[in-house]
Amino acid sequence: MLDGDLYLANDPDLVASRRACRRVLDRYNSMTADEDHERQQLLRELLGSMGDSSSILPRFLCDYGSQIRIGANTFVNYDAVLLDCAPIVIGDHVAIGPRVQFLTPLHPIDDHEARRDGWESASPIAVDDNVWLGGGVIVCAGVTIGDNTVVGAGSVVTRDLPDHVLAVGSPCRVVREIP
Repeated sequence: MLDGDLYLANDPDLVASRRACRRVLDRYNSMTADEDHERQQLLRELLGSMGDSSSILPRFLCDYGSQIRIGANTFVNYDAVLLDCAPIVIGDHVAIGPRVQFLTPLHPIDDHEARRDGWESASPIAVDDNVWLGGGVIVCAGVTIGDNTVVGAGSVVTRDLPDHVLAVGSPCRVVREIP
């Protein structure tokens, strides 16, 4: 799965790993507002890494957690979905709006039988430093978003975005450079 090869999503080991992740997320998402320290501790145990002064607001959902790496001083707003069948690496000083989705899984397009049988693959996502993703942005498998880039609310990012640009739309397109 982590090599980008086809795998069966219903593999018993993968199902068990996702279930274990959901147990942690059930606890995380049900904690009260006064349990921030405990919530942060759960994230540090679940995620591959989480930088200093970074935070994720609940409701937070992911598949495995271990494939997510978040840099320092990064803020993830409410209702984030990070499907981490491949690595998701988020840099330092990143601002992620509410209901943003990171979707690494891919399903066979030209082979409906393989799709029906549960085969899929995954491709990593990378978000570099000082990026701002507006509310409701969807970042698709295999995408890299460059340093200091801003992605407008509701955009669907299907291709890499360079450093220092403002990009919006569905599909997301660069509209101008940011000095």
